[in-house]
Amino acid sequence: SQLRRLRCCEWLRCCGGGEARPRTVWLGHPEKRDQRYPRNVINNQKYNFFTFLPGVLFNQFKYFFNLYFLLLACSQFVPEMRLGALYTYWVPLGFVLAVTVIREAVEEIRCYVRDKEVNSQVYSRLTARGTVKVKSSNIQVGDLIIVEKNQRVPADMIFLRTSEKNGSCFLRTDQLDGETDWKLRLPVACTQRLPTAAPCGVNVCPFGLFQEDSDPPISESLSIENTLWAGTVVASGTVVGVVLYTGRELRSVMNTSNPRSKIGLFDLEVNCLTKILFGALVVVSLVMVALQHFAGRWYLQIIRFLLLFSNIIPISLRVNLDMGKIVYSWVIRRDSKIPGTVVRSSTIPEQLGRISYLLTDKTGTLTQNEMVFKRLHLGTVAYGLDSMDEVQSHIFSIYTQQSQDPPAQKGPTLTTKVRRTMSSRVHEAVKAIALCHNVTPVYESNGVTDQAEAEKQYEDSCRVYQASSPDEVALVQWTESVGLTLVGRDQSSMQLRTPGDQILNFTILQIFPFTYESKRMGIIVRDESTGEITFYMKGADVVMAGIVQYNDWLEEECGNMAREGLRVLVVAKKSLAEEQYQDFEARYVQAKLSVHDRSLKVATVIESLEMEMELLCLTGVEDQLQADVRPTLETLRNAGIKVWMLTGDKLETATCTAKNAHLVTRNQDIHVFRLVTNRGEAHLELNAFRRKHDCALVISGDSLEVCLKYYEYEFMELACQCPAVVCCRCAPTQKAQIVRLLQERTGKLTCAVGDGGNDVSMIQESDCGVGVEGKEGKQASLAADFSITQFKHLGRLLMVHGRNSYKRSAALSQFVIHRSLCISTMQAVFSSVFYFASVPLYQGFLIIGYSTIYTMFPVFSLVLDKDVKSEVAMLYPELYKDLLKGRPLSYKTFLIWVLISIYQGSTIMYGALLLFESEFVHIVAISFTSLILTELLMVALTIQTWHWLMTVAELLSLACYIASLVFLHEFIDVYFIATLSFLWKVSVITLVSCLPLYVLKYLRRRFSPPSYSKLTS
Repeated sequence: SQLRRLRCCEWLRCCGGGEARPRTVWLGHPEKRDQRYPRNVINNQKYNFFTFLPGVLFNQFKYFFNLYFLLLACSQFVPEMRLGALYTYWVPLGFVLAVTVIREAVEEIRCYVRDKEVNSQVYSRLTARGTVKVKSSNIQVGDLIIVEKNQRVPADMIFLRTSEKNGSCFLRTDQLDGETDWKLRLPVACTQRLPTAAPCGVNVCPFGLFQEDSDPPISESLSIENTLWAGTVVASGTVVGVVLYTGRELRSVMNTSNPRSKIGLFDLEVNCLTKILFGALVVVSLVMVALQHFAGRWYLQIIRFLLLFSNIIPISLRVNLDMGKIVYSWVIRRDSKIPGTVVRSSTIPEQLGRISYLLTDKTGTLTQNEMVFKRLHLGTVAYGLDSMDEVQSHIFSIYTQQSQDPPAQKGPTLTTKVRRTMSSRVHEAVKAIALCHNVTPVYESNGVTDQAEAEKQYEDSCRVYQASSPDEVALVQWTESVGLTLVGRDQSSMQLRTPGDQILNFTILQIFPFTYESKRMGIIVRDESTGEITFYMKGADVVMAGIVQYNDWLEEECGNMAREGLRVLVVAKKSLAEEQYQDFEARYVQAKLSVHDRSLKVATVIESLEMEMELLCLTGVEDQLQADVRPTLETLRNAGIKVWMLTGDKLETATCTAKNAHLVTRNQDIHVFRLVTNRGEAHLELNAFRRKHDCALVISGDSLEVCLKYYEYEFMELACQCPAVVCCRCAPTQKAQIVRLLQERTGKLTCAVGDGGNDVSMIQESDCGVGVEGKEGKQASLAADFSITQFKHLGRLLMVHGRNSYKRSAALSQFVIHRSLCISTMQAVFSSVFYFASVPLYQGFLIIGYSTIYTMFPVFSLVLDKDVKSEVAMLYPELYKDLLKGRPLSYKTFLIWVLISIYQGSTIMYGALLLFESEFVHIVAISFTSLILTELLMVALTIQTWHWLMTVAELLSLACYIASLVFLHEFIDVYFIATLSFLWKVSVITLVSCLPLYVLKYLRRRFSPPSYSKLTS
């Protein structure tokens, strides 16, 4: 076999650092490569086998919190600092770490299994000895890989050959960009012409060249149309490609940023509170030593006091919060109102309760990406959904009259004439829509008829339309519904079927595909029956207005249809004489062969045709919104969340959807930011925008880049004041940059919602990423922290689950702090009464039992508490607004809890000291029992809505304590407990410590009730 090589400049490298170096790829001979390339493995894990333990431990001990406990536990190995049994310090720490390590390990293993599934997919590789099976992870640069229909493309490849008769293939890119439309790809011509797919062995110069070392050598240019990106799925036929890039050099991998470990704002706040508590701990220890007048080895005394009061910082706080997060995740998963919701990152559910900015993708997230044909407008008459049968009758009359017109008709009446002209106008418009597109009908066997038979018979039930845009499919399906059916198409011809079952044949002479610069597509066809050559064209109203003949209705009607949220296309035609076309073709071929300014010359030649075209009609297609998008956005707006829409779509479409989804309310102005290219223009445009008040901003990605380059601070300041912002034509990395800027500028929490691979970097960058699992594949939902099945579930996820998680965690953390401060206050009182001795009040098991068996369940049952029913939370999103200020956990609430702890701790201790008679053991018994009862009563005081599990937890804890008294005879005198004097002393102390708080709570509910209580009464 002759050998070919492919020299490929890194024109594919649109992003990522590093110098772009050309590479030469020998087809089917990976061993001839001149440098080493990365392995073709996909890896989404945070750690590997060796870094797992060190990584997890480092992430744990970088919290001030856990490091402190580690040092504390280690200090117990020094005899002078020993304060009781070792297990009192090591068991809690070991438990905390075990919980964390197990949770991380489970997440890592899940990730590993998902990656392994992708990496071990099997493909066929072409070699000189025939085909061999190869795993995706073993594919190398230069391999010739066969990809079957519906198989994922394993690496970035150049498309060499297809099994399709028309010599092209379609790709589904929904995994990459969330768009459900299919992209057309063309193989390299000289390999497609080869007789069989023999493994042969390509030189890509500036924009890729393909060189065949035959005699004479053949060179061919490569363009984006010859590429198959990794992650796309082949939608038609079997393709053969040569691998160009693998592993971490894949385009999709270089376009996504590394996932960061997200730490919730709530965790940072709790961490901050523990630092304050640590400060208090040091101060208390110093005061104790100072009161001893720094006698003797006072530095050892300081350390002993530090250990003695170490309870001030509760070790159980971390465990409680972590277990709480697991409960919230479980509750979210079990919620029947939002089925299919998955929590992938269980560390940040509290973030959901404080979102200030929501950044959402458009295609597939807010819209279904399903097009419906809504309106045909002919200037004097418009047809809506309800009057499509009229269009059908016009088409029918044209084709039936053509077949049975008597040759001599004496003076037709006026009405038939008007009817005839109307019918022919409708017919011309429908024919233009049926011909001007890039759609291919494909026939699949349906069990009754096989594929070949269906193709021959043009079987309706087996036909599927393939196209690169859902708009086009919607238009062709509509022409089918009114009687003109596209039944066949290859690269050079097209067949339409009329209502009378005739087949009309058209030869495709030229196609000018749609590009984002030209905003239009054209096609030149020859009608086989008459030999007429017609140039059809459709495009956006902005460009078509200058191409069609003068008329007075185009601009106005386009505006009207756009306001209804329709995507408008203008359709026009021009009849060409044979010599006119021949002259055009000669110039066109000449322009395509030029090396310099090729695209400019080609465009100029095409533009010579695009003049004085006859305007046929406007079509209006609607991209249907997802279910309940409007009420959900309304809810989010009322909750004080600002919604930004970041999309890769066109400006017109994005504005359309924004109005349609009521992202921009009816009475709001929209300021469309003009396209700016330099500093001066940006300055002028920003000043124009500053003069407007309360209006939504629509800006394109290019203008955004210029603004952020020169006026980042000013732009973000203005944008943050807008009620809504729409950014169109955004690159994936740009979406992530906007999220990052919002976080830095405002310091508020952001939530990103998306559904395609192009939203992954924005989802990972945001404080809280939500993936919508739709027909766009799973890439976004796998990278997200939370994955939902529909956009409307977002409302409940934030308003109910986010709000509850945050409020519960705030209550739980402060209660755990209160629990440990109580016992520390008692220790302080005890030490100061007994001449500042560093002697522990409670020994060994009592300390561990206090924060575990005796009070753990009731305190933890606070995670089931809720202040209002979920229906109320959904009905009054304003309740969510209260949380944005961070009131449930603030320095004020923290201080209140500290004061309560000091009051209760000192009451119990002084009470016990006053009422005890002879033995020291009695102090321990009285104070410890009162302390347990106080804690249980305080939990009851904090709870807002009782759940049966809370009652069980309270009673169970009390029972555990009473039962365990039998085993604790070394600390507590069992005979003393059974006496009446013990019971009345405990009752009095507990009443004194709890009653005032119950009274205060009642008065507060009476005279300044919180907002939610007004809704529950």
